[in-house]
Amino acid sequence: MRQKKLKNVGTFLIFGGPSLFAFTAVVLIPLAFGLYLTFTNWNMATGTHAFIGLGNYKSILTDKTYLEQLWFTIKYALLTVVISNVGAFSLGLILSKGLKGQTFFRTGFFTPNLIGGLILGYLWQFLFTQVLPFMGQKYGWAIFQTSWLSDTTKAFWALVIVNAWQLMGYLMIVYIAGFVSVPSDILEAAAIDGAGRFRKTISVILPLSVSSIVVCLFLSISRSFLTYDLNLALTNGGPYGSTELASFHIVQKAFLSNEYGMGQAEAVILFIVVAVIALTQSAFMKRLEVEA
Repeated sequence: MRQKKLKNVGTFLIFGGPSLFAFTAVVLIPLAFGLYLTFTNWNMATGTHAFIGLGNYKSILTDKTYLEQLWFTIKYALLTVVISNVGAFSLGLILSKGLKGQTFFRTGFFTPNLIGGLILGYLWQFLFTQVLPFMGQKYGWAIFQTSWLSDTTKAFWALVIVNAWQLMGYLMIVYIAGFVSVPSDILEAAAIDGAGRFRKTISVILPLSVSSIVVCLFLSISRSFLTYDLNLALTNGGPYGSTELASFHIVQKAFLSNEYGMGQAEAVILFIVVAVIALTQSAFMKRLEVEA
C-alpha cells in the first residue's frame, strides 16, 4: 500500500510537477508578494519600505480623486458592455442567416480584436484629431469640427466607442456559436405559429442563447474594467486627467509616482470590484439560463 502511494506521488510529480511549479512561480508567489506590498509604503525610487498595516487602504478609500476615477471607470464599463453586446448580438443575428459573403464580413468585424490596443488607440487618435475634424470643417459637420479628444465629454465617448468597436467582433463570434446551436425545428414551429422575425428573436433565440450572453457579459465586463493600453494611446488620461480609468491611474501611481504599495492596494480594490460585479452577473444570468 505504501509503495502504491509513493508510486502515485511520483507519477503526480512527473506529470503535474512542472505545471504546479510554473503556476506557483508565475501566479501564487507574485500574488502573495503583491498582497504584502499593499501593507507597506514601498517606494520604487529609494527602495525603502516599512510596514504600515491598512494605511494604504484607508488613504485610498478617503481619496476623493481615486473614488471619482473608480466611478468614472464603472460608468465607462457599463456603457461599453451595453453597446458592445447589443452591437455584437445584432451582428451575430445578421451574419448567421446564410447571407452571401457573411464569412468575409465575420472576418472583417473580428479583425480589430486581433490588433493591439496601443495600435488601435493611435489609429483612432489620428482619426479623431486629424481626419474627422478635417471632414467636419469641409462638409459642415458640427459634431466633428473640433477634435473629440480635446473635449472632456467627447473624449469619454471616444474611449467607449473605440473599446466597444474592438470588443464587438469577438463577442459576435460567441453569439453566432450560440445562434447556430438553436434547434431549427423550434424556429420552424414558431414560424408555423405565426411568429415573425422579431418575435422569434425575443421569444425563442434570446432565451436559448443565455449561455452565450453569460460568456459575453463576463468577457466584456472584465476587459472594460481592465482597459489600459487603449486609454494610454487614445487619450493618455486627458484632457486634464478627465479620462483616467482605474487601471491607468494604478500604473501612474505605481511606476510614475513611485508609490508601489499604494498602486498595488488600488489594484487589489479594483480586482475585488470587478470580481464582485462579474460573479454577481454570472450567478444572475446562470439562474436565468436554468429557468429558460
